[in-house]
Amino acid sequence: MDRQTVQTRFGIIGESSEIHHVIDRVRLVANTDISVLIEGESGVGKELIAQAIHELSLRRHKALKVINTGAIPEGLIESELFGAEKGAFTGATERRRGIFEEADGGTIFLDEIGEMPQSAQVRLLRVLESGTFNRVGSTTIQRTDARVVAATNKNLGHEVTEGRFREDLYYRLSTIIIHIPPLRERREDIRPIFDAFLYSSSQKYQTPRRALTQEAYDLLESYSWPGNVRELRNVADQIVVLHRSSEVNAEDIRPFLRGISANAPPTSLMRLSSEQQSTNESSSQELTVIYRALLEIRQGMQDLRKDLISIFQDRYADVKPSSNYPQEMEITPPKDLPMLPSPDRTENLDTIAYEVEEKLQDDVLPTLEEVERELIQKALKRFDGNRKESANALGISPRTLYRKLREMNEDFE
Repeated sequence: MDRQTVQTRFGIIGESSEIHHVIDRVRLVANTDISVLIEGESGVGKELIAQAIHELSLRRHKALKVINTGAIPEGLIESELFGAEKGAFTGATERRRGIFEEADGGTIFLDEIGEMPQSAQVRLLRVLESGTFNRVGSTTIQRTDARVVAATNKNLGHEVTEGRFREDLYYRLSTIIIHIPPLRERREDIRPIFDAFLYSSSQKYQTPRRALTQEAYDLLESYSWPGNVRELRNVADQIVVLHRSSEVNAEDIRPFLRGISANAPPTSLMRLSSEQQSTNESSSQELTVIYRALLEIRQGMQDLRKDLISIFQDRYADVKPSSNYPQEMEITPPKDLPMLPSPDRTENLDTIAYEVEEKLQDDVLPTLEEVERELIQKALKRFDGNRKESANALGISPRTLYRKLREMNEDFE
């Protein structure tokens, strides 16, 4: 079965390289009896991957038993897994079969395995190594042929180091590790997944289809989704049920994001990982490079000076043309200037930037933040609010421009 067929059959949406890698590993391990450990944050769809492994295996005609080891009290976890004899503990009024007994020949999915008590870990290791177990309160040895697929949202290696998880059990469970990345690491999957949720929710609740604006999609892709796919589905359901208009914009979505009210500052939407912070620093460096380049090319823009002063005289009425402007101030370009803008961007940068040049008349450099704000304002006005063209003129991506606008908490439309 090819990758696309697997995704269609099990409803695994996404065309990112990360999801393709997950599907490829599922296809490789499904027809074996090897133990698999699925790693990923809460809400990424670990149970869906476990189901795919079972349904693609030779065990698909037997049971798939799912048990959340973190949701069962410590005193009951062993009886749930291995069964119990009548009278083995208070409340055991009859003999009961455990998961390993019921899943003989099938698959057991142990979710949140990192929460399992150590006493149960010992018994689990035994059944994985020998295929034998005994019910609680019994000395009779029983055999089982159940494949174990485990999942965790913890770093089990760290849990082993801290002494909370047995090292031998960890190596037994993690023969094959499948890591499901969070949504913030595969943002190209957010839009198709959200559209699929909108469609299914509209069908379920018999409501008209909703159409999102580009700004709404930009907001979805910029949010960090701490609840991952589960949270994404929750937001889609709320929009379908609570939003009456057929068009959905960014402000319509904002109240449904976790911990965000309609009046909250835009920056509160982002819960950045260290990797995202590094990306934002790179974006800031892009504007720094543009700023330096603008200072270096100002000599080549002298012919446009008078026209731009007249265009912006309503804001800078006190600025007068000077015939000896080039001699009024000298700026030595930084030696470490990485590179000049590409030729196809130069004309737009020249036009946008001369407003900043006029502010250098007093031989005082503005701050980088002031320059960023000034450049963005002029770019948006020059291109009638078109963010894509403005971002191209500034030499940054539309997503970076959108984030800068949110950080400045201004509306330029």
